[in-house]
Amino acid sequence: MKNFIKYALIVGIGSIVATGYSCSKKSGGSGDTVPPPVVPVVPVVPVKSDVAMWLTQGDQQQLLAKQNVSLVFNSKANTNPTLNVDANITYQTIDGFGFCLTGGSAYLLNSVAEPKKTALLKELFGTDSTSIGISYIRITIGASDMSAAAFSYDDTNGDVTLANFSLDKEKTDLIPILQKIIAINPNIKILACPWSAPAWMKDNNNFYGGSLKPENFDLYSKYFVKYIQQMKANGITIDAVTPQNEPLNAYNEPAMLMLSVDEAKFVRENLGPAFLAAGINTKIIVYDHNLDHPEYATAIFADPATSKFVDGAAFHLYGGNINAMGPVHDAYPNKNLYFTEQATFGNGKFADDLNWHVSNLIIGATRNWSRNVLEWNLASDPNYGPHTPRGCNSCLGAVTISSDVTRNVSYYIIAHASKFVRPGAVRIASDLTNTLQSVAFKNTDGTKVLIVLNAGANAQSFNIKFNSEMVNTSLPAGAVATYVW
Repeated sequence: MKNFIKYALIVGIGSIVATGYSCSKKSGGSGDTVPPPVVPVVPVVPVKSDVAMWLTQGDQQQLLAKQNVSLVFNSKANTNPTLNVDANITYQTIDGFGFCLTGGSAYLLNSVAEPKKTALLKELFGTDSTSIGISYIRITIGASDMSAAAFSYDDTNGDVTLANFSLDKEKTDLIPILQKIIAINPNIKILACPWSAPAWMKDNNNFYGGSLKPENFDLYSKYFVKYIQQMKANGITIDAVTPQNEPLNAYNEPAMLMLSVDEAKFVRENLGPAFLAAGINTKIIVYDHNLDHPEYATAIFADPATSKFVDGAAFHLYGGNINAMGPVHDAYPNKNLYFTEQATFGNGKFADDLNWHVSNLIIGATRNWSRNVLEWNLASDPNYGPHTPRGCNSCLGAVTISSDVTRNVSYYIIAHASKFVRPGAVRIASDLTNTLQSVAFKNTDGTKVLIVLNAGANAQSFNIKFNSEMVNTSLPAGAVATYVW
C-alpha cells in the first residue's frame, strides 16, 4: 500500500492547523512500520497591516477567520465606494453583546464534562484571543419556554408571605454556570426577566396565559426583591430586570399578559418603590417585546410618576421594523434602549440568517441607539430542546451540544461584535452605501472597530477612510467583516 499524507491549511483566529492522514506498510515481514515522509508545513508570514480584518462568509468557507491581508492607510485616491469613519461624532455607550442563557442552555452547558466545560465557557465568555468575549446575558426568572417544564420560585398556592420562595431549582445548573461565567468575566452584565408570575398569583391559576391579579401586584414586587437579594447571596448581581417577557404574548408556555397600563402601574406603585425601600439599584427596563408596538414603552415614559423608576425599554424584532427604535430615542433621549432577543431557527439557512441578523441587529439596532444586542438561546440540543410542551420547538442555539459542540450561525453573528466591541465603547459615525452596511465603535483603549456587511449580490471593493487616509479592501457577496485599528 502506497504511503501518502494530506495536509489542509486552515487560517483561523491566529492559528494554522495541519491535518494528516497516513497508511503504513510492513517491511519484509519484520513487523516494523515505515513512517510517512516528513512534509514540512510552510508557516504563513503575517503581512504588514494597519488594520486587522476578520471575515465570515455566507458559504461558511470563512468563519470569523483572521485575514492575512495588507490593509495600510494611505492617501491614494480611487473610484471605489468609500465608508468614512469619524470618531469625533459619537452616539450611545455600549453595554455589551451576547445571548439569552435559558435554563435549558444552563443544563446543556453544565452537562459537558470537564475539562471541556471550562474550555467552552472560556471560549464564550473570556476576553483573550481565543475567546469571543460575550459581555451581556439575559436570564429567566423562573422557567422560560426553553426549560424542560414550567415553574416559578414559589409554587406553594396562597403563600402570601413568600415563606417558601426558593432558588433551589436553579442550584443544579443555572447558578453554578453563572458562577463559572462570573469567575471568567466578573464584569458581565446580567438582565433577568420572568415569563410568568407564579400560577397562583394569576387570574387563571395557570402558567399558560392569564394576567397577574391586581391584588397580587405588591406581593409580586416582593417576589422580585427576594429574587435579586438571593441571587446576590449566591454571588450573582442582577444589573437590570424587565417586569415581563413579551407582555403582549399570552400564548407561550410559560406566558403572562401584561398591558402597558398594568406594567406602568406595577412599576409606579409596586416594583419601583419596593426596589427603593430595599436599597436595590437594579435597573427597571420596560416592555421587552416586538418593535411593532413601540408605543407600549413610550406611554410608560410619558408618565413622570412611572418614568422616574424606569431606565429605558427593551425590544425584539419578531414583528415591526428595527428603525422604529430611533424615534423612541428621539422622543425620549434620556431613556436607554436595548435589544434583548431574536432567535435563529433550525430550518434557516446560514447565509440568509447571517445577512438578516447582522443587517438588522448588529448594525441596525446599534445604529438606532441600542446599548446592547442579544440573540436568543445560547445552547440547544440536536432536537432544539429542552423546551416546554408549547415552547419553541425549532429555536437553534448559538451552540448545539450533544457528544460534541457545534457552533451555529448566531455564534458568528454575535462574535463579530462581542469579540471586538468591548463594554464602555461608544458608537461613532460611519457611512452606508446601497449595498455596504456598516456600524463603527471606539473602545475605551482607543481602538476603532468597523463592522461591514456586503448585502449585495456581487463582491464589492471599497475604501475605509479615517483621518483623511484610506485603506482599500473587498468583501464577497453576503459576507461580514470586522475591521480593527
